[in-house]
Amino acid sequence: MHGMTAVRMPLLLKYRLTHPKAGLTRATAGASGFDLHAAVDDAVVILPQQFRVIGTGVVVELPPGCEGQVRPRSGLAAKHGITIVNSPGTIDSDYRGEIFMPLINHGPDPFTVLPGMRIGQLVVVRLPDVLAHEVTEMSE
Repeated sequence: MHGMTAVRMPLLLKYRLTHPKAGLTRATAGASGFDLHAAVDDAVVILPQQFRVIGTGVVVELPPGCEGQVRPRSGLAAKHGITIVNSPGTIDSDYRGEIFMPLINHGPDPFTVLPGMRIGQLVVVRLPDVLAHEVTEMSE
């Protein structure tokens, strides 16, 4: 086995779109995450220092043993100061509701979220099995 690379089977992320402007897309084959799109019917303005919760219209079924991390898009953060209030947001493997993005505007100007705009990304992460054990003493 020396010198051989283990082949990892891809994980299956099941999802459903609930809005015509919803999307779950991957920009490139090497992208870490899937872009989430604004599932809004009309433009939404976020004033400086204001946050608005924007629906994505994406409902996921994460693979067992995984979590979803909802992260800001670096371009929106760098160009406009738009990020996520609780970055990264955590989606538990048993959550079956819509993914929402609590966007905040740290920039000096109002920011307009347009229908279908890419507003965040979803990264799926494998989690180790961890057991918690309460103890009365711990090593230094």
